[in-house]
Amino acid sequence: MADAVLTGAIDVARDAAIELAEDAAAVGEHLGSVEEGERVVSHTFACLLPGYRGWVWTVTLSRAPRGKDVSVDETELLPAADALLAPAWIPWAERVRPGDLEPSMVLPLIENDPRLVPTYEVSKDEDAMQIWELGLGRERVLGAEGRDDVASRWYRGSHGPTAAQAVASAEPCQTCAFYVPLSGAMRLVFGACTNEWSPSDGKVVSVDHGCGAHSQTTVEHGPTQWPAADPVFASDVVVGFDLGTPDAVVEPDAVVESDAVVQEDAPVESEAQLAEQPQEQVLA
Repeated sequence: MADAVLTGAIDVARDAAIELAEDAAAVGEHLGSVEEGERVVSHTFACLLPGYRGWVWTVTLSRAPRGKDVSVDETELLPAADALLAPAWIPWAERVRPGDLEPSMVLPLIENDPRLVPTYEVSKDEDAMQIWELGLGRERVLGAEGRDDVASRWYRGSHGPTAAQAVASAEPCQTCAFYVPLSGAMRLVFGACTNEWSPSDGKVVSVDHGCGAHSQTTVEHGPTQWPAADPVFASDVVVGFDLGTPDAVVEPDAVVESDAVVQEDAPVESEAQLAEQPQEQVLA
């Protein structure tokens, strides 16, 4: 059975909530009470603060055995079941994603990175043997798990065989003169593009990737819409020129007057006179 004295001390609990909120308007209606233990009861009040939807003021009360005085044990603001909460906090090292690194940022060291293995554990690996030189080699190298991860990511990426430009390409990168294979275990699948005209220039591409800048790509030229120019004939015949004698000036031909010259003194018939003539005479 709930403690009647503590259950009825709603005003005491409300005053404690107002004292914590420092504003009577922030404390809403009484939502209920819960018995936490023997002679211990918690009262909840609605929170009216902006931005705290679903939160409640919680005041825990208690009293001594056979005592009538009520004591306030705790007063706090807690989220209810439907409270608006911030997303769970994620450490920065786990929150940063590929592409987030900026020039001023430094990623933390991952001591037990599953992608890397100590060099001495891969002494039979071709990659490790090439970089281990007189103690100047790297402490860790890319292991089998790391190589599988990067190979899968590159192959499924924008420079693999499923890219739009690779599907539209007529020839793969493997047969291109600008394709430079990688060294080590990756050389059979990946290489670097060195063609400045290619969108993949300076990128790692797969052997079955491709683009329109292939070194052996040919394009058939279609008919032109421009009119054909007059043919020009080249001849090896030597033609001599006399630079000392000027060219002869050709005079234009005289204009020959026709016998049907209109005489100035001949009478000219008017249009009225022509109209009065019979039609047969005009046609004659």
